[in-house]
Amino acid sequence: MFFVARALARLGETMLPVALAAGLLRYGYGVGAVGLAMAASAAPFAGLVVFGGVIADRFSTRRLMIGADLVRLVAQSIAAALFFAGHVVLWQICVIGAVNGVAGAVFQPGVASTVPRLASDIQGANGAIRIAESAAQLAGPALAGLLVAFASAGGVFVAHAGTFALSALCLLLLRLPPAAPGSRNHGGGFRADLVEGWREFRSRTWLWAVIVIWCVYMISVWGPTVPLVATEVVQQHGPRAYGLVNSALGAGTVVGGLAALRLRPRRMLRAGSVALVAFACFPASVGAGLGVAAVSAAAVIAGAGTSFWGVMWATSVQTQVAPDVLNRIHAYDVAGSLTMMPVGQALAGPAASALGADNVLLVAGVMSLVVSGALLSVPAVRDLVRADGPAPLSRNTAGAPLGRARRPPGPRKTGARPPV
Repeated sequence: MFFVARALARLGETMLPVALAAGLLRYGYGVGAVGLAMAASAAPFAGLVVFGGVIADRFSTRRLMIGADLVRLVAQSIAAALFFAGHVVLWQICVIGAVNGVAGAVFQPGVASTVPRLASDIQGANGAIRIAESAAQLAGPALAGLLVAFASAGGVFVAHAGTFALSALCLLLLRLPPAAPGSRNHGGGFRADLVEGWREFRSRTWLWAVIVIWCVYMISVWGPTVPLVATEVVQQHGPRAYGLVNSALGAGTVVGGLAALRLRPRRMLRAGSVALVAFACFPASVGAGLGVAAVSAAAVIAGAGTSFWGVMWATSVQTQVAPDVLNRIHAYDVAGSLTMMPVGQALAGPAASALGADNVLLVAGVMSLVVSGALLSVPAVRDLVRADGPAPLSRNTAGAPLGRARRPPGPRKTGARPPV
């Protein structure tokens, strides 16, 4: 049920940009209006997801996710009605986008803590979800294009609302095991929980080091790569070629997810950092002016590497962090990862004007290697040993934070596990 819910959610997310672009352009708005409508959703999500993590650690994550899906179902249904009625006003679309962003900020933190409660093989579950999301990413834009062609942008919004309805139904039918005792024993207030989440986040060097390095990655690699690859490929080879490259990137993420189902490295972040090297060939191949076939092959390799890293990272967070703070930690992770992406996208244009788009993409390829090297240079990241089950609660009986789970004193027999 959770697998289907995540696949449907991703399908809807990939359909939305097509609907917004086609719908707003049809009613006389420009590209700037499309960007504003997308930012209206992204900004509340990035700004409020940390608070959503606190809420998710205090209440039932399943109910919060169902509620968020129902809110987005209503919001997208209203947007569909506006497009069908021909009464499309930009500020109304932006308000609907903001409501969706707030609901997403409440929904997203619960995703991290749900997987460990459902799956005994957490890495395998993350790999399967990554495959489903990648397949949805391939199908979503194509499905949205068909709906726009044969119906209208309103039809895409109806379909998008339908994905939230089906996701909520799957989550409603989902039967989660009971939460670990004490996992929601929050005696302090909202602010105290927020501060505690930050303290737990800061106490794990491997966690905050990855986020800091990932901010550099977003600014120097991912942020400029997305718009500049689109521009360069479309200008040199046409829009169909860009569609092929995007499909190749999606196919690569499926390959990475399949690899994550099979490979079980003892040091997961080390293996993921090595796999992340593969992304360098994607912007570099476009910057070097290679043909569509070579760029598509590079996209497959890049997608596989980033997908494998994503599974290793998600599994590490879900198994190394205690369940009573996992939602808040995941929220800090998401907020830190997303904050710098728009900065990199905004700097892509000026950098391309100053240096040339091809040179910026070549630099992005080099920086991808630098980022992988930086991850491997941090001992806490490269030497983190995998944990195949959820971490114990982060509080002792007195309520003091423990940070990391400690092995109890005393000899340990071969093949035996210490008591928790």
